[in-house]
Amino acid sequence: SMKRGKKAEEASADGENDAGSAAAKKTKKAKEPEAPVLYEDPPDKMTSKDGRDANMKITSWNVDGLRAWVKKKGLDWVREEDPDVLCLQETKCADKDLPGDITSMPEYPHKYWAASDDKGGYSGVAMLCKTEPLKVTYGIGKEEHDKEGRVITAEFPNFYLVTAYVPNASRGLVRLDYRKTWDVDFRAYLTELDIQKPLVLCGDLNVAHQEIDLKNPKGNKKSAGFTPEEREGFSQLLSAGFSDSFRELYPEQTNAYTFWTYMMNSRAKNVGWRLDYFLLSSSLLPGLCDSKIRNKAMGSDHCPITLHFAV
Repeated sequence: SMKRGKKAEEASADGENDAGSAAAKKTKKAKEPEAPVLYEDPPDKMTSKDGRDANMKITSWNVDGLRAWVKKKGLDWVREEDPDVLCLQETKCADKDLPGDITSMPEYPHKYWAASDDKGGYSGVAMLCKTEPLKVTYGIGKEEHDKEGRVITAEFPNFYLVTAYVPNASRGLVRLDYRKTWDVDFRAYLTELDIQKPLVLCGDLNVAHQEIDLKNPKGNKKSAGFTPEEREGFSQLLSAGFSDSFRELYPEQTNAYTFWTYMMNSRAKNVGWRLDYFLLSSSLLPGLCDSKIRNKAMGSDHCPITLHFAV
């Protein structure tokens, strides 16, 4: 019925089954804009498939500039959400410029930052933890990829947590070739880790995997984030033994996005893309409780996502 509803919605958007469409054509009136279809994040599920209670909560957010996001009260939302670990992407902030509001946060005594070497105000990721990881590493061990502050890995007793800001193929796809080598090397890095301990990968993976993951698939086949090459790269990551937690739980859910361009009032219209993910090693799947899209939280062109699991 969901599919039929979507078809009907598309048809009405094309003006095919509007009762008054013939009259509208005669008077050359602009057609009524369709009401946006929003996604309502359902109540959090706090029990796993195998009956365990969630005891780990991770939040990931592409903040599109840490300093501006702090000014927009992003930290108020974080304190309310209260995750065990907070992962941030696109901090765009050199270490010396980190806002005191976040560096002094007592809730997260263990804070890790990775900034872009050459370009200040570009890329950058962070991980803030309530409990200290056993070990923290930066990058993926390949020099060509590790200058832009894109990956932090924290080892916990029962799993690794990796947060990533995956390179954007960029306007005109000028970085698509680079992105393809990144995808291969990043997959190899994760596969190596997964041999030692299962992992959670979170962050802005800069790809909408399937047509259901963006509002306008037909018009974006050649756009960064929805090229066949990037989608295939993501499929290969899943084939390597990782699961898209949101789709595991909500395989048919449409209109669930995590990014909306600032242009054309896209967020109010919910014309978006799902670019932010929690991927889990298959051995962690039985402990998956919920994968949330917090699309009411403002402060960036992405919204935060939250994972509940039992570890």
